[in-house]
Amino acid sequence: MLQNWRMLVVTMPTANSTARMRLWRAIKGLGCGVLRDGVYLLPESDEAGRALTALADDVLAAGGQAHVLQITAANEGQFAQFTAMFDRSAEFAGLSKEIAMVHARVKKLGETDLRKRVKSIRSRLDVLQAIDFFPAAASADAAAAMARLESAAIERLSPGEPHPQQRAIARLDVSDYQRRTWATRRHPWIDRLASAWLVKRFVDPRARFVWIAKPADCPRDAVGYDFDGAEFSHVGDKVTFEVIASSFGLDDDVALRRIAAIVHFLDVGGAPVPEAAGLERLVAGLQRICEDDDALLAQTRKIMDGFYEAFQAEETSG
Repeated sequence: MLQNWRMLVVTMPTANSTARMRLWRAIKGLGCGVLRDGVYLLPESDEAGRALTALADDVLAAGGQAHVLQITAANEGQFAQFTAMFDRSAEFAGLSKEIAMVHARVKKLGETDLRKRVKSIRSRLDVLQAIDFFPAAASADAAAAMARLESAAIERLSPGEPHPQQRAIARLDVSDYQRRTWATRRHPWIDRLASAWLVKRFVDPRARFVWIAKPADCPRDAVGYDFDGAEFSHVGDKVTFEVIASSFGLDDDVALRRIAAIVHFLDVGGAPVPEAAGLERLVAGLQRICEDDDALLAQTRKIMDGFYEAFQAEETSG
């Protein structure tokens, strides 16, 4: 059975260059196939129907004409012609080449530059994958290369980053974790800092933190977190912050879930979160000006308190 398609047919007023540019950017962003100027194609889906209808409405509002049609390829040959319009192999190959170039320089690039490059490539790969309606080998190759680059970058930027455990997360009693010392790797980044804030605010306000050079340095009586063998670390697809929250029954707090989404994205990637870029930049700046990790945590706690209160206010007002 040949696949159905959604087709957008538009005629734009020549004088409205702004509307024409807006339409072209939207067509490119959706990954449409171009049959000819003014005729655009997407594989059939509810999402495609909504997106093309929204574009048609915009064209009509700008004084043009627009129709959204549902069609079926007449035969296998036409189906092959249609699908060929969505071949992203060259784009994936270009990304793979860039990934390889950055991977070869992982140990030479500055930390800020490396973070920026890896995040930029990841963002572009995610965008490309979202419009890759007929994935081919080049897509899988790029995804595998990206995974290798991210792994190498994590090893460079966060030595000792924990490997996810595959186990259930047990529910714990807060009373068993009072006046404890918590230990994690020194020079903490987002997950370790946010986890420390979470502990101080919701588990034990009198908790102390020590910053260790390697897991073997963890004091015997300390609660280790965010390293292999620690009591609290990555489990499945959850980062340490999420594991601690789940362990102490904090999952139902909507504001904490929003913070968890930011921490998760900045630590291991995934769905982008609008506030993530701001937090990342602030913490990166604090790392440069704070004299030690205790001072870094003290400053970061203020930022996390701000996020939490803002998210709480939004939930209350909503």
